[in-house]
Amino acid sequence: MITVAKKKSGKGFILIGITGSIAAYRACEIIASLRKAGYCLQALMTKEASHFVTPLTLQTLTENEVVQDMFQPPAEWDPLHTSLADKADLILIAPATANIIGKLASGIVDDIITCTVFATKAPVLLAPAMNDNMYKNKITQANIRKLKEAGYKFVGPIKGHLACGRAGEGHIADTAAIVKAARQLIT
Repeated sequence: MITVAKKKSGKGFILIGITGSIAAYRACEIIASLRKAGYCLQALMTKEASHFVTPLTLQTLTENEVVQDMFQPPAEWDPLHTSLADKADLILIAPATANIIGKLASGIVDDIITCTVFATKAPVLLAPAMNDNMYKNKITQANIRKLKEAGYKFVGPIKGHLACGRAGEGHIADTAAIVKAARQLIT
């Protein structure tokens, strides 16, 4: 049984979506920075994200249960993705892979992150992280434009060291830049 975090006193409630990228470790830094600033967070992660960072690590940092499966039964009856979406003041996806960007742009809602994003009225902020060729791909760029036109916000990526061993645009934005962008979207 999963417990959806209650809105705690503080500056706001942020759902942080973590996807399958080596940059998933940066979610830990982002969570720590936002918690220090007074925000309440709950992590949502794709199955692929668990190859890079563990649910236990995220639970320890957020002090809330991690949601990995949209079919996990909630502690109280309430469809999980909609109860999460209703409580969110912001949904931050960091790292945002080409896969999650493509799914959102295409209306594919087949995991806890995409279902929650489509059910929320809260702002959505994506911090892309991927290989430079994947980022520059015409389809990826079209998907990003489509999401921006729909009101989604982006921070980064930046030019930096990539997992493939070269430097290029596709490196996740600096933690400070992501935290600043998130804080600006919570009103």
